[in-house]
Amino acid sequence: MNLRHARASFACAALLSVAVSSAQAEGTFDIPPGAHFNKQKLERVGDYLRDQVKQGKIPGAVLLIQQHGVPVYHEFIGVRDVATGQPMTDDTIFRLFSMTKPITSFVAMQLIDEGKLSLSDPVAKYIPSFANVKVGVERKKEDGTKTLDLVPPIRPITIFDLMTQTSGITYGFYGDSLVRKAYRAADIYAGDFDNAEFAERIAKLPLANQPGTLWNYGHSTDILGRIMEIVSGKSLLGVEREKLLDPLGMNDTRFYVTDPAKRTLIAKPMPNDSDFRVGFVAYADQPMKWESGGGGMISTMRDLAHFSQMMLDGGKFGGKQYLSPKAYIDMTTDHVGPGSGVDRDYYYFPGDGFGFGLGFAVRTDPGNAKPPPPGSLGELKWDGASGCYFVIDRKQDMFFVLLQQTPSQRQIIQPAVKKLIYEALEN
Repeated sequence: MNLRHARASFACAALLSVAVSSAQAEGTFDIPPGAHFNKQKLERVGDYLRDQVKQGKIPGAVLLIQQHGVPVYHEFIGVRDVATGQPMTDDTIFRLFSMTKPITSFVAMQLIDEGKLSLSDPVAKYIPSFANVKVGVERKKEDGTKTLDLVPPIRPITIFDLMTQTSGITYGFYGDSLVRKAYRAADIYAGDFDNAEFAERIAKLPLANQPGTLWNYGHSTDILGRIMEIVSGKSLLGVEREKLLDPLGMNDTRFYVTDPAKRTLIAKPMPNDSDFRVGFVAYADQPMKWESGGGGMISTMRDLAHFSQMMLDGGKFGGKQYLSPKAYIDMTTDHVGPGSGVDRDYYYFPGDGFGFGLGFAVRTDPGNAKPPPPGSLGELKWDGASGCYFVIDRKQDMFFVLLQQTPSQRQIIQPAVKKLIYEALEN
């Protein structure tokens, strides 16, 4: 761990200490360990989701809550496709969008464990075109219009920056900054491109901020995926299957559905809610060369339960350790909190009370809401544009996975489900 990472870890530890004291003083969100679920109260979660189906908000959902390695709630609600009426099942296939990022990041940490990568490596070591990248700085001209000045980065982008979403690489499908407009104008999703071509397209675009200075959500994990291909000599799917997916039994976690017999298993959103608003049209059953490590995976509840349990158990599953304890701690520690030098803006998607590790949001404090949202310090979470969402609560030895396909309702349903789940926890 270099000096910067050590400082970040120290700052996080201090922050957690303060947060614990604050939470205890306010008698707030942090449920004591050893809590168990009230089965009657858990039924309210299913009632809520069934009501969303009844109202026509979502076709259906699958929810799994697992504690101490045992499912305590496993519910199939509604249908996977309103056109066919086929029910939700554990082998229903969901588009994960950004819930792909934790999986890609985990395999990257495995490569770091093997010495094939280092967090401090510059991206240009693997993709030379990134040595020429510039930072876009908005300047107001005399006539009041804005222009974009291109200035050199204060330092090179590193693997650490990619994994913490602080590289300056952004997305072009949200926000109205001139850099994001440049992303949209570049038509980066045109044609049938692979990860190598996509990385070259991104390298031609300006960074939205200086590396390491702002949490800025974007294609960082896609560039990480390309680097993983380079150091492994395999496709991104190839290295992910070798290191994690196949050993963990995640047999349906891929980038596309290539087996025609499985196409009927794909979950679909409501017909009037099919715009995922991610800048491109994503069809799980229409394979492309692009394997997006930041947002392209498909998966099932069965597979994600394995991944979540492995993360809950410190990188261990089925008696096998998939990640060293040091790498696991580094991955699940907040690296963007006080003392890190990383700023936050309106688009800080981890949310109030959360920092960010290497691929996950990490709960660091109660946040500013009164009362604070439910959860535990150290909680890991992430979600995606389709509404898929997972929470790993190590303090309660519990995780839950919610799978749904609803771009418009996810930000309403996810917090409502989480609140009901934690209300069902009793000492």
